[in-house]
Amino acid sequence: MDYNTFLNRLLTDLKVELTDEFDRNFQRKAFFDRSWPAEGHHNPRGSQLIRSGKLRRSINPSIRGDEIHWESTEPYADIQNFGGEITVTMKMKKYFWAKYYELNGSITTTKGGTARNTAQNRALSSEAAFYKNMALMKVGSKIKIPARQFIGDHPRVQQIVQATVDEHMSEVEKEIYNALKQK
Repeated sequence: MDYNTFLNRLLTDLKVELTDEFDRNFQRKAFFDRSWPAEGHHNPRGSQLIRSGKLRRSINPSIRGDEIHWESTEPYADIQNFGGEITVTMKMKKYFWAKYYELNGSITTTKGGTARNTAQNRALSSEAAFYKNMALMKVGSKIKIPARQFIGDHPRVQQIVQATVDEHMSEVEKEIYNALKQK
């Protein structure tokens, strides 16, 4: 087996193994053994980073030369993975108000007009309150987004890389041994 074939097989196996592990981080709600920080509000339509599954499905690995790259088509992927700050804009405030009114309008009421005391209404009310608080922030305010890493280096990644390299090296050793044995 030539070097390029060896490297391509190794990188392809690593891409598959690590992509599976990174995907499992969404199930674990953690970066391997490091739990993600709790959300700032109750999320009745999913859990941390998994409302629609869009971010999880958007992650695509590719091999470029002798490296593997994982990228997402979602613009918020990096800030979720690494954390950071975003600045409140007028457009964001409009979105937050729209979400507030949408959620508030979904709350079911009694014939008398008061909100029904149901788990769904309590969850909607909590989420609506979150959006109202966000909408009331001043333009230019900063919102801190905690890191909820799902891709990157970790001791478990190093273990997977080492095991995969060892497995491929064993195959090369067998090929060398068989080639020498035939001579």
